Amino acid sequence: MAGHSPFTWFHYIPGIGSLPHQVSMALFVLVLICALAYAGFKKMAAGPREEALVPSRSLTIRNIFELFTELVLKFLDDIVGQRGKEFLPLIGTLGFFIFFSNLLGLVPGFLPPTDNYNTTLACALVVFFATHYYGLKTHGIKYLRHFLGPVLWLAPLMLPIEIISHLARVLSLSMRLFGNIMADHMLLALTLASPLILPLLLSPLSLFLGVFVSLIQTFIFILLSMIYISLAVEEGEH
Repeated sequence: MAGHSPFTWFHYIPGIGSLPHQVSMALFVLVLICALAYAGFKKMAAGPREEALVPSRSLTIRNIFELFTELVLKFLDDIVGQRGKEFLPLIGTLGFFIFFSNLLGLVPGFLPPTDNYNTTLACALVVFFATHYYGLKTHGIKYLRHFLGPVLWLAPLMLPIEIISHLARVLSLSMRLFGNIMADHMLLALTLASPLILPLLLSPLSLFLGVFVSLIQTFIFILLSMIYISLAVEEGEH
């Protein structure tokens, strides 16, 4: 889209500053997650195996990553079932990326990649293609039969309905995340641009709401993704 590009710290870096903000910020989030993961788990690789398995008593980066991963895994087990662990890399990666991207909008000089529809659409398309990939992998060509309805003579009616329904999932996932994060980021920006006394009063509340919205929108996105995958790996059995 043409127009004025919002200021970010990356404008001071030659080459990167000319990229669209959703691209440079998404790359930054990926590098940040990799760095935090390395910092949190480097002791596990260096120390004895028995010592590495014992969690730290204090709050550390590793504990936060493990807590998030265990939470995602629990939901996968509850929603998908015994195969839940198989989808942990996909759902966990999406969860970390979306959450850190959402939080980035709360830091001055940074913009959340998820306030751009291109980013949220890309995440939704990953879920869309992964859903049907796992469906075909699980049930083979029989997976496509559920698009035709319970009886063959209903296929001309059911096929368009099913196609529209599955495409609507992409629209729902991407628009929900994009709309909420964009609105939250605009609210924070308006609060900080208010007269002097208002930012002092409203900024803590806006930051708290920003973190809450970031967490909730991440949870909704990965929860719906789990449900779609669960339906795909089960649908062919009916």
